[in-house]
Amino acid sequence: MTGLSAAGTFQLGQHRVKRVGYGAMRLAGPRVFGPPHDHGAALEVLREAIAAGVDHIDTSDYYGPYVTNRIIREALHPYPDDLVIVTKVGARRGDDASWLPAQRPDELVSAVHDNLRRLGLDVLDVVNLRLMGDAHGPSENSLEPQFTALAELQQRGLIRHLGVSNVTTSQIAEAQSIAEVACVQNHYNVIHRDDDAVIDALAEQGIAYVPFFPLGGFRPIQSDALSDVAERQQATPMQVALAWLLQRASNILLIPGTSSLAHLRENLAAAELELDADTRRELDAIAEKAAE
Repeated sequence: MTGLSAAGTFQLGQHRVKRVGYGAMRLAGPRVFGPPHDHGAALEVLREAIAAGVDHIDTSDYYGPYVTNRIIREALHPYPDDLVIVTKVGARRGDDASWLPAQRPDELVSAVHDNLRRLGLDVLDVVNLRLMGDAHGPSENSLEPQFTALAELQQRGLIRHLGVSNVTTSQIAEAQSIAEVACVQNHYNVIHRDDDAVIDALAEQGIAYVPFFPLGGFRPIQSDALSDVAERQQATPMQVALAWLLQRASNILLIPGTSSLAHLRENLAAAELELDADTRRELDAIAEKAAE
């Protein structure tokens, strides 16, 4: 197989999607705040992603805020029948571009309606409850009030599937006791490996795992080992990092984001990059060295 099909597919709610999608966060301005520098380029990136076969996009109304959803609608509406749009709720933006919690049930309900309106949809395919956690990652707080509010919107037909983001194992279990969980979105990459056991457990349940910051976030992964592998593979370090994720587990779905057509093409090409067993072991060792 060639193109995105080379990486296979996995179930995301009621849809079987290609394992490489697109994350829309970087379509907003600097610090994910305000409009993009080049509005036309943002539209081009989205349209080329769809033309290349991308069938799931990750977004949120608090990117910008309100920027990425409006761009997605302008670029792609009416949407292709097979396109799955995944959004998230649980935060809002301050006037200084800060990220603030918006976790009360009424705030979550309002956020769902905001996403529906700006995306031009009657029902959202997937809504992730994003917990804020702390500076070190997820924190152990009950998500029952928040997830119950979203489950009620699902029962009313405004949401098809629910997911959780920035969560612990116990929070995943708590969410599953309230409603079916279609996906989990947590921080994970070739260096940040805290969720190894979570990924394997979700794979056994047929639940998608979506790593955010798959390339290290706002500070891209820097590793001599990663660069060495990339040179041997005649690829970029970021392509190798994405290929490693795809070959780490079959339930991993990728949503690398960019506002650049060139970087979009590089990211999507990672679907065709094959890493042999020795190379994967070499990359696995990066996390061990980083922890020393």
